[in-house]
Amino acid sequence: MQIVPVFELGLWNAWILVIPMLIILFSDMRATAARESGKEGDFKLTRKEKRIINFVFLPMIVSWVIAVFLPLQLGTAWLYSGLVVFLFGIVFTIAAILNFANSPKDKVITKGLYRFTRNPTYVGMLLMHIGVGIACSSWLLLLLAAVLVILLNANLPAEERYCLYRFGDEYQKYKNRTPRWIGIPKPSRTED
Repeated sequence: MQIVPVFELGLWNAWILVIPMLIILFSDMRATAARESGKEGDFKLTRKEKRIINFVFLPMIVSWVIAVFLPLQLGTAWLYSGLVVFLFGIVFTIAAILNFANSPKDKVITKGLYRFTRNPTYVGMLLMHIGVGIACSSWLLLLLAAVLVILLNANLPAEERYCLYRFGDEYQKYKNRTPRWIGIPKPSRTED
């Protein structure tokens, strides 16, 4: 990996990997809009939450622009390792979007990948960003992925507050047994 990346325009640059990321992102936004529009009621984001949401997209956009100028490390272990992570991220994200889109609108989603993480789409998107960084052998893209993790983590309390507002105790129970990011589901506790 190089500390200072070599920027050049080329056919085999990381922009090729950005295209499926953008298609998936817009598909997720469309699925979310179809499921959630008109459900906000009197729920309001705080000023701080609004600022954080605006900043979440910044590292993604910067990394997509940089990807136009970063060549993939063709024929290297970096490329193949990065593609494995990237493809796993694509599959993970598409599965999460399908779980989301095919779930009842009035219930907390607890099936599929939502059993292992409350945020499977974010996990998949992060895997895609990390995969591109590895495939280009770019510390810069990996650093932007780390910044994205920090911003998403700062954004999640607002999303969780909305889910608690919308679903109440059902979401609180789900939140208590399912990790925010990824892990093994906690066993359900039966109350005596």
